[in-house]
Amino acid sequence: MIHHHPDDGLLLAQAAGTLSSGHSLLVASHVEACGECRARLRELESIGGAMLEQLAPAVLPAQALARTLAAIDAPPQPPKAEPPLRRASRPPLPDGMAWPRALRGCSATAWRWLGPGMRWSRVTVPYDAAANVFLLRIGAGRELPVHTHSRSELTQVLHGAFHDGRALFGPGDFDETDGDIRHQPKVLAAGECICLASVEGRVLFESALARMLGSLVGM
Repeated sequence: MIHHHPDDGLLLAQAAGTLSSGHSLLVASHVEACGECRARLRELESIGGAMLEQLAPAVLPAQALARTLAAIDAPPQPPKAEPPLRRASRPPLPDGMAWPRALRGCSATAWRWLGPGMRWSRVTVPYDAAANVFLLRIGAGRELPVHTHSRSELTQVLHGAFHDGRALFGPGDFDETDGDIRHQPKVLAAGECICLASVEGRVLFESALARMLGSLVGM
C-alpha cells in the first residue's frame, strides 16, 4: 500500500507540463504505480482543459491562414533516415523488481561505489542532458549522512524501505524535500532499498566527507 504521494501542486504542474524534465520523470514514475494519483492527475488535466475552453479567443496574425495553407500545399519533404534504436543500458536489479515505464528511453550507468554498502547510478534523460536524475542503492541497515537541500529533491521508492525520522517510506512511496527538511534516511534492516531521485540545486551534507562524495554524484 502506498502511503506518501505528490501533493496537488506537483500533480497540477505535471498536468500543465511546467515541471522540469527530471521532476516530471519522478512524478510519472509514481503515477504509473499509484491508481489514486493517476485518477487525481486525470481530474486536474480535465479541469485544465475546461479552463482553456473558457479563455477568450486569441487574435491570429494577419498572415496566419495564408502561411498555414502554403505549408499544406508545399511538396512533402523526403523522410530523414532514423538512427537505429539502441537498447538502453541499465544496471541489474533485484529479482522481482521492474524498471518504471517512465524510464523508457533513459539509460543508466553500472552501479558505482558511493560508500560502504552504498551504490549509485547516473540516469541519462535523452531529451534533457541537464536533468539531475540518479538511482541510489543502499544496503540493509545503512543510512545516508544528515543533510538538507538548497532547492528541491524528489524521491520515488522502487524497492525496499527507509525511515528518515519523519516517516516510513516503502515501495511506491514518494517524497519531496527542500531546505526546510533536515533528515537522515536509514534503510530498514529487512533488506536493501533502491530509490529514484531528481535533484534541483544541491544536497547540503553536514560532514565534509559526505559533501565530497556527494559532489561525485552531483547531489
